[in-house]
Amino acid sequence: MPTVTMERVEMFSACHRLHSKELSDAENKETFGKCNHVNGHGHNYVWKVKLRGEVDPVNGMVYDLAKLKKEMNLVLDTVDHRNLDVDVEFFKTTVSTSENVAIYMYETLKSVMSNPSVLYKVTIEETPKNVFTYKGK
Repeated sequence: MPTVTMERVEMFSACHRLHSKELSDAENKETFGKCNHVNGHGHNYVWKVKLRGEVDPVNGMVYDLAKLKKEMNLVLDTVDHRNLDVDVEFFKTTVSTSENVAIYMYETLKSVMSNPSVLYKVTIEETPKNVFTYKGK
């Protein structure tokens, strides 16, 4: 059967502070600049999920989009309108860079998908100019 790539896009808003417990306050300020502001800052993220697999000969799909939408919403509920550093357990021990947001979104989605083998990659657009992609291990 032919292999097809499909993509679904969602958006979410969240705030965070780029701050590493491994660095001094001065090093954090130097490393992260204004993104280290004590009160944090926010983004309107764009989350793209790309699946790749063979087209099912019976239903003609790589993956049921309605199912993917529900699974993505389970993940979105953990980050949308949240303070990532305070509300998401993963970021209590991991710096909430967009690189790590991409990893979190990929791994969390993979854990709730009915067929995670077709998950190819996720992309997080922090801004139109700052884009981060994670393909898993």
